[in-house]
Amino acid sequence: MPPTPAATALAAVLERFEPVIGLEVHVQLNTASKIFCACSTRFGAPPNSLTCPVCLGLPGALPVLNRAAVDKAVRAALGLNATVQPVSVFARKNYFYPDLPKGYQISQYDQPLAERGWLEIGAGAAARRIGITRLHLEEDAGKNIHEGVAGTERNSYVDLNRAGVPLVEIVSEPDLRSPEEAYEYLTRLKQIMLYLEVSDCNMEEGSLRCDANVSLRPRGEARFGTKVEVKNLNSFRYLQRALEFEIERQGEVLAAGGRIPQETRLFQAADGSTALMRSKEQAHDYRYFPEPDLAPLQVSAAWRDAIAASLPELPDAKRQRLQADYGLGAYDAQVLSASRALADYFEQAAAGAPNPKGVANWIMGDLTAHLKAQSREIGAAPVRPAQIAELVGLIDGGAISGKIAKQVFAAMLETGETAAAAVERLGLRQISDPGALAQIVDEVIAAHPGQAQQYRGGKTALLAFFVGQVMKASRGQAAPAAVNELLRQKLG
Repeated sequence: MPPTPAATALAAVLERFEPVIGLEVHVQLNTASKIFCACSTRFGAPPNSLTCPVCLGLPGALPVLNRAAVDKAVRAALGLNATVQPVSVFARKNYFYPDLPKGYQISQYDQPLAERGWLEIGAGAAARRIGITRLHLEEDAGKNIHEGVAGTERNSYVDLNRAGVPLVEIVSEPDLRSPEEAYEYLTRLKQIMLYLEVSDCNMEEGSLRCDANVSLRPRGEARFGTKVEVKNLNSFRYLQRALEFEIERQGEVLAAGGRIPQETRLFQAADGSTALMRSKEQAHDYRYFPEPDLAPLQVSAAWRDAIAASLPELPDAKRQRLQADYGLGAYDAQVLSASRALADYFEQAAAGAPNPKGVANWIMGDLTAHLKAQSREIGAAPVRPAQIAELVGLIDGGAISGKIAKQVFAAMLETGETAAAAVERLGLRQISDPGALAQIVDEVIAAHPGQAQQYRGGKTALLAFFVGQVMKASRGQAAPAAVNELLRQKLG
């Protein structure tokens, strides 16, 4: 298929210019209550029902820091190889917007919780580290809801349920060099947050949000160009599309001798373009100053070390161990380590199994396909790991063929019974007795004398025909290897 005009235009820009991309990712921490008050963080409650004087910014209300939010933020920082600071400071970030009830956001500015982290993208020789500048704690704003169409009467509402929900903002270094790398970075970041169980990372509910900073520079140039911030990137695909459009747009401006102003743009999903939102504010526009109602946050070495000791095995380490312990290939290990739950399911099924690769194949193939069709997660799988191991054992032991195993698996999904029970109930045990097989083979050959004569005359491709007839006569229960050997003997 020839490249699209858009792809051709993007390729032309990339020949002359190198993109420089950094991401600012907001991750909602999955605490039960908000960061500075006891209001619930539950999603989907009636508008403005999860509020109190603190998160509404009423006079005299004082914030109290949620320790669970700090625990999860430190956990996230350590999972991203960042250095947790012994002292960090909350600050007021001042700006006016209808969904910000206090007129400022409590965040962290020049003394963040953690700095200098990294995560790895790519694999093998192509793997490289993407730096993480900082990770800091802050409170979320509320949500503006707009109804109606531009040019007609419109209504706008504010829902403050989300105001005060705890977030960590994770700011990458400008180390990404393509939309594809940005996509992979965000994918890896989400995977790590899920492994750490600090967030559900549900983009549809706003638990994971991303802004991108992108600029271009002539290839070979060391100095960065002027960056443009792109907002409203609420899906992985939107992130990639927005970056592709913005790289092409900036490239055309620079190629024509123009200059790129520093600004904030919105991604428009309808046509995949970006549009000017506002000229870019500088940090001083927010008039940051230390939050007077909160003492500096102190994370002791003992507190940090206790959290570090509780961290799970993370995706990269798990991939390597699955390859080493179970003899899996790099692809299988990557698929099975996509989530902690999937990796745990595989390891429970493969524990003590002589054929881990067979177990992996059934989990990645038939089981995953069933779960996808039912829109279910691995935790809701209708068969237990031990049942998968038993099914693979029956195949390897010659009790059933791979084809019969498909029928057995379907029965297991429907009834929840074990593989052995399904085989016995359905009468599907493989026929491997030489006498019984010889009788079926003799009957098939006798029923097709013409084909038998052609085979003996040199048309050996007909062996597949006879195998199919034997399998049909045996309802698929004949042992394939034994059938092939018997047919060659009797037809030869």
